[in-house]
Amino acid sequence: MTAQTDLHVVVIGSGAVGTVSAIECLRAGHRVTVVDPCSPGGEQATSYGNAGWLSSHSVIPPAEPGMWKRVPSFLLDPLGPLSIRWAYLPKVMPWLTRFLLAASTTPRIERTARALRTLLVDAPKLHATLAEEAGVPQLVERRGVLHVYPDRAAFEREARSWEIRRRVGIAWLELSADELRQREPSLHRRYTFGLAVEEAGHCRDPGGYVAALSDLAQARGATRIATRATGFRLERGRLAAVTTEKGEIPCDRAVVAAGARSKPLAASLGDTLPLESERGYHVMVTGAEAGPRTPVMASDAKMIVNFMNGGLRAAGQVEFAGLAAAPNWKRAEILRDHLISMFPELPNPIPADRLKVWLGHRPSMPDGRPCIGTARKTTDVVYAFGHGHVGLVGSARTGRLVAQLVGGATPEIPLAPFDPRRFL
Repeated sequence: MTAQTDLHVVVIGSGAVGTVSAIECLRAGHRVTVVDPCSPGGEQATSYGNAGWLSSHSVIPPAEPGMWKRVPSFLLDPLGPLSIRWAYLPKVMPWLTRFLLAASTTPRIERTARALRTLLVDAPKLHATLAEEAGVPQLVERRGVLHVYPDRAAFEREARSWEIRRRVGIAWLELSADELRQREPSLHRRYTFGLAVEEAGHCRDPGGYVAALSDLAQARGATRIATRATGFRLERGRLAAVTTEKGEIPCDRAVVAAGARSKPLAASLGDTLPLESERGYHVMVTGAEAGPRTPVMASDAKMIVNFMNGGLRAAGQVEFAGLAAAPNWKRAEILRDHLISMFPELPNPIPADRLKVWLGHRPSMPDGRPCIGTARKTTDVVYAFGHGHVGLVGSARTGRLVAQLVGGATPEIPLAPFDPRRFL
């Protein structure tokens, strides 16, 4: 296929996916306008507060076979690593049913893993290149990540997931208690087994990184309009304009990359897609006395810990309560307590003036795969949302795919597993 150039593309959303999509559309020779009411990388953005992992091995969906048996505990324990607020249960139940069915068998999980691997492979390298272009190469580190366990038996309970990772081409090093101690002397000694995934990377300031990428896009000619997109105007099946709270923006193509707020935009085109917010929290400690040398995922705490430019961050938790519900800051306190338990050299309690908490919304599809494809009513509108736990890491290749779809070029990876039509 011969790609088209010199189109006017409106990108809706200035998070990681939207911003990289803008850069790649510019690289392809298009004129770009980015529409978002908020600042790129600001505290309101999921891009701001995530764990920062560029985990090209994050190919396993959050659900697992038999997880349906634990739904009562998700309701009864509001502070567990995954919880559902009672008032939100009726609304989330259809999504939750699909979520559980999508990972009900090992073959289904492996199909998702193989698809996600194509999206995430080499992502740390792609991000390192983007960071270099944006003048912030120091924000992307490619030193691998660690998964730590109390013992080998705890790892064996996750053996199915790791075997699937092996089958899709992911390698790792096993670490004994002594080897783990040499790598991470501050880590509590209850952790006696670990895995080092050397292909993975880490972003030291996701919000700052996205802001720098936005600056790069604007330096290359993108226009940014601070408003909220509300829908689309079509003429004879072709896109004529994106409608916003400040009026229409005439354009040739549009990209919906508004994260957890993409659902009504797709619905305005007749595409009712099961997008849900997996609410996640983080806690930041400034001037931390201890912490990991390499970003760490603790199996027992179900959270990621790493040093950011602003301090030591612990991020995790999954809460289903919708976009509008107030935060439950006790969930951030649990992250804080796990953090102190993992690194005993931290003060206990940590002074309140050294703590910062945050809540964000992971835009998630029930099968763990994002929607990357075109709207049913018109191929002039491209969807790029629903990345769940892999938004930052998956944004680099997603942006390239968006530019290829916009211009009519052949996508660099098969997009059938990500086609929005799988839900329609």
